[in-house]
Amino acid sequence: MTAQALTELNRPETAAETGGAYVLRQYLRVSEQLAGFVESEVLPGTGIAPESFWQGLATLAATFAPRNRALLAKREDLQRRIDDWHRANPQARCGAPEAFLREIGYLVEEPAPFTIGTANSDAEIAHIAGAQLVVPVLNARFLLNAVNARWGSLYDALYGTDALGTRPASGAYDMQRGAQVIAWAKAFLDDAVPLAEGSWADWSGGTPALANHAQLKGTIGNNLLLANNGLHIEIVIDSAHPIGANDPAHIADIRLEAALSTIVDLEDSVAAVDAEDKVAAYRNWLGAIRGDLSASFTKGGATVTRTPNEDRFYTNIAGETRPLRARSLLLVRNVGHLMTTPAVLLPDGQEMPEGLLDAAITIAIGMHDLNGLGPLYNSTTRSIYIVKPKMHGPEECAFTNDLFDAVEDMLGLERNTVKVGVMDEERRTSANLAACIHAVKDRIFFINTGFLDRTGDEIHTSMLAGPMARKAEIKAADWIAAYEDRNVQIGLACGFAGKAQIGKGMWAAPDRMHQMLAEKIGHPMSGATTAWVPSPTAAVLHATHYHRCNVAERQEARADEPVAPLAKLLTVPLAESAEWSEKEIADELRNNVQGILGYMVRWIDQGVGCSKVPDINDVGLMEDRATLRISAQHIANWLKHGIVDRLAIDEALHEMAGVVDAQNAGDPAYVPMLANPRENIALAAAHELIVYGAQQPSGYTEPVLHRARARAKATF
Repeated sequence: MTAQALTELNRPETAAETGGAYVLRQYLRVSEQLAGFVESEVLPGTGIAPESFWQGLATLAATFAPRNRALLAKREDLQRRIDDWHRANPQARCGAPEAFLREIGYLVEEPAPFTIGTANSDAEIAHIAGAQLVVPVLNARFLLNAVNARWGSLYDALYGTDALGTRPASGAYDMQRGAQVIAWAKAFLDDAVPLAEGSWADWSGGTPALANHAQLKGTIGNNLLLANNGLHIEIVIDSAHPIGANDPAHIADIRLEAALSTIVDLEDSVAAVDAEDKVAAYRNWLGAIRGDLSASFTKGGATVTRTPNEDRFYTNIAGETRPLRARSLLLVRNVGHLMTTPAVLLPDGQEMPEGLLDAAITIAIGMHDLNGLGPLYNSTTRSIYIVKPKMHGPEECAFTNDLFDAVEDMLGLERNTVKVGVMDEERRTSANLAACIHAVKDRIFFINTGFLDRTGDEIHTSMLAGPMARKAEIKAADWIAAYEDRNVQIGLACGFAGKAQIGKGMWAAPDRMHQMLAEKIGHPMSGATTAWVPSPTAAVLHATHYHRCNVAERQEARADEPVAPLAKLLTVPLAESAEWSEKEIADELRNNVQGILGYMVRWIDQGVGCSKVPDINDVGLMEDRATLRISAQHIANWLKHGIVDRLAIDEALHEMAGVVDAQNAGDPAYVPMLANPRENIALAAAHELIVYGAQQPSGYTEPVLHRARARAKATF
């Protein structure tokens, strides 16, 4: 739609139709709340006049909304063709063959070998390997915790978790456990920054004689600053501290540089369904990027106010004062291409694609950092980092590249100021990953893998192929190994080393740090430069992996590996035999349903998009919509193939509603589902998501969740 056509649709009566909830801005009807926020908080200081911004947004909508709809229609058309192939080949017991996928355009030609052209990335992206947090933007306190998670206490992380194999007893400080913590931490120092002679356990103070003198970076007051594999270690010296007083060198703590970067999430971990929610999300992103966000809460009977940490300074070995970064580098995850938002209505009355609005506003907010409008900074290279999820194939990546070009032009930014992270979490993206990277090759800063969403799309794409294996067996399926390997191999082949991040997925169990320490070192060992962790404490512990493993060396070792075969990636995780016992089927169903309800009831009733949710065994797991997607699609697949029926699903929903009600009995804000099951919105939404799972677009949960949350908010 052209600007002229939009002008013709801008009728005088439009303002009256809005009932005061919207205001006219160029050709758009914009929520009053959003318009006020943009004009009074976002635009001042950017050099962008309100009229120019709204004209630009209207032009974005006219140009990109039709393309967005066409891309979604192509998703549905490809899925229809794959479904038709399975209907025509019911005995095939496999996914649609490669030749067929190429014929319909699901697979595209690989690009000729190329190297990404990304420039001006911060060191945390291009050069240093380390942990990454993902934090829901709507929770200011959690957001600030993540911002300040650049540094953390190794002693606290070891003492306060099960990292040593047991959890601490409540009550007074345990001297024996403290000794174990100190011994573990000093053994870590022996590995990361070894002394020329002896062990850190025997060091008695002074300037340490290191095996590698270059690892001593200087001092922060009495403290020592060391470095290994690009990461800093601070040895806290304090003879007056209860721990330091009893240490031969007066070491009171060992602090590690931990969460190098944080994804501030507007997508899977939040429940944002209307203009009110979107403004709250954008406002927190603004405060975080400016450095003036604050959050107050009560702790121990006192009010505590949290703000972002200011940088500290150290004295290097030449006696010069140098800054030491104290905050995590902030990236922002926009929503994908699927959803629309009522925060802005197009001239024809349709809602604006939410991804278009996110792009325009989060980038405009990023200009506060570029222009130095806040008390603190984020990027030292004048870059704005946007992670873009749920893109299906290179056409959708090219769409995002064009969109970011247009927003840069709209806001007067240099080309490729906006960097993009491509989440490799949809089957068509994985199968065409090199082409996806090529579509954004001059602005890409990140690719990653994510088992949950990727498996949800795997199930949905081949829904009609046959019954899927049980979820635990899917995790060991052939395609998973190919998926993880190809992500690293293709990233390295495209020149990511020294330019961009290769990431791995979340450790979901925040209370199982001993197991994480044993297993998650596999992520840096794979050649990935970052991996997601569920908390600042987990970031500290995961940081030890990047000291033990030199990721640059691992990437060099893997650089010449052949890429894992596409045929292996396309292998569908079907059950070898669906002859499960009634108990095995019931257990799988109950496990899936409990996880769905445990997450959905908080999302819908309380607007909590990510939290630690107890599973069926009361193990707390960090859950977001990706968990919901895989569980719902798995049951939908078994329903489609007669492994379970609707009666069994209804019975499981009722039984597990009771389990989830009991697990949340201590939450005063919780509304029990079984108090009024016929009218419970969350219970009805879970039923819809499962029974009609095969009809959900790409198996996504957002349409059902958003409708249910909007209904719940209307009852408040």
